[in-house]
Amino acid sequence: LRADLSPTFRKCPMYDAADLERIAREEVPYVGQLGLKVESVGSGEVTVRLPFRADMIRHGGTISGPVMMGVADYTLYALVLTRRPDAMQSVTTNLTANFLRRPKPDDLMFHGKLLKIGRRLAVGEVTTYSIGDDEPVCHITGTYAISAG
Repeated sequence: LRADLSPTFRKCPMYDAADLERIAREEVPYVGQLGLKVESVGSGEVTVRLPFRADMIRHGGTISGPVMMGVADYTLYALVLTRRPDAMQSVTTNLTANFLRRPKPDDLMFHGKLLKIGRRLAVGEVTTYSIGDDEPVCHITGTYAISAG
């Protein structure tokens, strides 16, 4: 931990994958019902798997954009919590999605990386891939307003 972080932060436990999955179920109702699996957690890095379900498909045979954006938004929230476990009240202030290509009807992986975190704002990016595919299907950037409490 950095020496300049508040004493409150230094006392907070770090969240593991099981904690982040519980937070998704209990604190983020929409994405919590999707059955997300947190594959890895590090300081400022999170990988989330979205298990495929047929009800995620929209007209044209693609996975719905709102589903992908919801999971990416949750991934950004989890990124904030990896560095500021005391910031459960943090909220999205900006979310920008670039849909790059049609995802396969299969599980999706959301690789999140925190780009910057300050006292009041955090900025991150999430790159989404279909399982077994090297080309991203979506790239999302977002900003969170940090609120400890």
